[in-house]
Amino acid sequence: MPSCVLAYSGGLDTSVILGWLQDQGYEVHAVYVDLGQPCEDREAILAKARNCGAKSSRLVDVQEELCRDFAFPVMQWQAKYEGLYLLGTSIARPLISKVCLQVARELGCDAYAHGATGKGNDQCRFQLAAEALEPSIKLIAPWRMPAFRQAFPGRTEMIAYCDAKKIPVKASVSKPYSSDENCLHISYEAGKLEDLEVTGVDLVEFGMTVSPQQAPDAVESLTIDFEAGIPVRLNGKPLSALSMVKTLNTIGGRNGIGQIDVVENRFVGMKSRGVYEAPGMSILYAAHRYLEQLTMDRDLMHLRDRLSPEVAEMVYYGFWYAAKMDALMEFNRSAQRTVTGSVTLGLYKGNIICQGRRSPLSLYDEGIATMEGGGAYNQDDAEGFLRIQGLPLRVQGRVTPRSY
Repeated sequence: MPSCVLAYSGGLDTSVILGWLQDQGYEVHAVYVDLGQPCEDREAILAKARNCGAKSSRLVDVQEELCRDFAFPVMQWQAKYEGLYLLGTSIARPLISKVCLQVARELGCDAYAHGATGKGNDQCRFQLAAEALEPSIKLIAPWRMPAFRQAFPGRTEMIAYCDAKKIPVKASVSKPYSSDENCLHISYEAGKLEDLEVTGVDLVEFGMTVSPQQAPDAVESLTIDFEAGIPVRLNGKPLSALSMVKTLNTIGGRNGIGQIDVVENRFVGMKSRGVYEAPGMSILYAAHRYLEQLTMDRDLMHLRDRLSPEVAEMVYYGFWYAAKMDALMEFNRSAQRTVTGSVTLGLYKGNIICQGRRSPLSLYDEGIATMEGGGAYNQDDAEGFLRIQGLPLRVQGRVTPRSY
């Protein structure tokens, strides 16, 4: 009998897929990859998988790894897809695939299945990660199979299937949108959010943040210490990557930090509308940037900033395990060596205010930068500097005069 690992959540889709894979003759091993998503009872989810015929079920907690090895390197790149989205869902998918493939290798499974649809980005992220890590694995994406879609054209048929198979599911009335949550962020899409005339941040019931209007009327200050671009202490207290993110989620959440509403370009070619909240990561991005302003060489920072959209695009599309990504990550590890110091921020009604920054490796020299008289900068030097910079412009101006 062929065997299969299923990325399993216990929800309606993966519950149906678990039964359907068995109908197709597969021995199924369910893997719940714990990214910090909310659920009532993780042990109950695993027991449900076994009760519904899974050969085995297991939970693998990768929250620390997600923050330390995936989210923080992307943050160090200041990578935001299309200038806004912090990639909270995109970052998690290659890690899910890695964990499922590790289990598949351990158990000698023939295939890897997931419940991503054929219209979205997640199918790309799951599959491209699997192609890179285990080229010989068979990928099963039921939503891309006509026979599966014909059997389950909607929720009614899926619920009926579960009833017939005695698979327990919560067949609640659907929300006006769908959501996906991990310890980094929550995303909201579909349903009423597909109407671009709807104000997304008013429709969504945010799970991590209050609205800026409801946030306290006083500024809340905090200080984050970085070592080589990695956040290591909050208000003087050493924290692990996960503890840093979760604590900042709480602090940022109560101050209305990190809500965005975007229309983005999916990898498959369509535009889609999403609302996101990522309070902790929004704070880290801001603090990191303020510290870089002190400690990074100008030309190095500008080169990194030109490459940052490329990194964001690769993460969003699913090319985490690619040679180009490997090389870019090595580049940025070197670029981040001097990003050490601390930043004090003030949080106020959705705003992040820099209240102070300091570093033993600061390149800011007040004696050179001062606008007061004297100092270490000789303004006479600018005369020759600008004559040299302007030389090609003067030559061009004589040869091809511009009208003005």
